[in-house]
Amino acid sequence: MLRKADMISPLAYIHPNAKIGNDVTIEAFASVYGDVVIGDNTWIGPNVTIFDGARIGSGVRIFPGAVISAIPQDLKFAGEQTTAEIGNNTVIREMVTVNRGTSALGKTIVGNNCLLMAYVHIAHDCMLGNHVILANSVNLAGHVTIDDWAILEGYVGVSQFVRNELIPLLLAKQEFARTFLHLPGQHASRFHLWASTALV
Repeated sequence: MLRKADMISPLAYIHPNAKIGNDVTIEAFASVYGDVVIGDNTWIGPNVTIFDGARIGSGVRIFPGAVISAIPQDLKFAGEQTTAEIGNNTVIREMVTVNRGTSALGKTIVGNNCLLMAYVHIAHDCMLGNHVILANSVNLAGHVTIDDWAILEGYVGVSQFVRNELIPLLLAKQEFARTFLHLPGQHASRFHLWASTALV
């Protein structure tokens, strides 16, 4: 087993108060702030930024350019201590952004075994279940809830306070871009809908 010092690039910035688990790899030019917890066997790629409030599970893989636990893009945020929590074995691809919570819920949660593809944005106070897949450039506004096993395909935008059981109804009222969705309990079926990518 490699020593922890051998798995963290000397070109990475790690705050001395950050709690780093065993067998964590942190590549060059990554930044890890002080109020951060990273679980065992996690890989942090180059140029990843992990801000205060990040709680990252075990076996997570975070690809270059991702930003975890930045402050919310919400005018009511007043600097309160909140978190962004990433579950075990979740994969976060390039340029994904996950903002931390506000005083409304106090946290943003991405569950276990999720896949967030490149350029996904998860806003403050969102709650994602386990085994969720968000394809490239999906954007979730604040307070969105996505349950276990849901899949949103590329370029879908979801407005604030939407729950995923409402998404098929919303899609059915829209036109233009083709969107596919898997929902819990419907693993054998697939919605093939012509829909706007803006779910409001």
